[in-house]
Amino acid sequence: MAKQRIDHDRLFKELLSTFFEEFLLLFFPDVYEHIDVHHFSFLSEELFTDVTAGEKHRVDLLVETKVKGEDGLVIVHVEHQSYTQRTFPERMFLYFSRLFQKYRRRILPIAIFSYDEQYDEPSSLVIQFPFLTVLDFRFLTVELCKLPWRAYIRHANPVAAALLSKMGYNEDEKVEVKKEFLRMLVRLELDEAKQRLLFGFFETYLRLSEEEEAKLRNEVSQMETKEAKRVMELIVSYEQRGMEKGIQQGIEQGIKQGMKQGRQQGIEEGKLDVVKRMLAKGYDVDTIHELTGLPIEKIERLKG
Repeated sequence: MAKQRIDHDRLFKELLSTFFEEFLLLFFPDVYEHIDVHHFSFLSEELFTDVTAGEKHRVDLLVETKVKGEDGLVIVHVEHQSYTQRTFPERMFLYFSRLFQKYRRRILPIAIFSYDEQYDEPSSLVIQFPFLTVLDFRFLTVELCKLPWRAYIRHANPVAAALLSKMGYNEDEKVEVKKEFLRMLVRLELDEAKQRLLFGFFETYLRLSEEEEAKLRNEVSQMETKEAKRVMELIVSYEQRGMEKGIQQGIEQGIKQGMKQGRQQGIEEGKLDVVKRMLAKGYDVDTIHELTGLPIEKIERLKG
């Protein structure tokens, strides 16, 4: 089965457009202090063609705003990069020049690098002669894999919570990273839509095996009682949503596989497949019965 392609740019754009103020506060507090956060306006997507390379590029995020105490508007351009590219500073400059040509305003360029390799990204493009510097273009950067994830778990910031999944951790720390993400999510007390956005982003980049999920549940159960209860409720809530989606997919798959045997048998086969997976994950019989509607006696037989 082909690996599903992740639309990195869409995920980051959705995260940052929802929590743009929090993004600036987290990574660029000096910028945050000077920008008027009450005048954010997201501009339409820009498409530029690189004639030389024969490529088309979309600018990820453009935000029109003001600098405190000043008249006139400025633009913040945020570009996400999910892979290493030797010519990336040139691309940032081309975006800058074409945006300036269109808007004729001051532009603040920011790049976010989310790939997993350790790489020293330049943050400037310099064109010079021995006798003259023609261009010294600079942009702000965030290199996520170089950030120590533990330094961000005390931030009451939704962007910090989501981006834990792309920061510098090793394989042995994955369970702990997700546990701290869940604790942050509980403390943030966001509405359901924003909570779902953060959870979906995090799960896209940091997924645990069934063994790791069991270890996570065990570690959560050993936390302080009140917090453990809230975190466990969060885990169960999202697992149930995932299972309900899986049940529906299983039913649809069962229907397709069972077309010759009749629709009802196909549905039952889909449910049985899901129940077996739920039992393997350690779900209790009552929960499986509630989610699937399968008789308890049948679930018990599958368990035995």
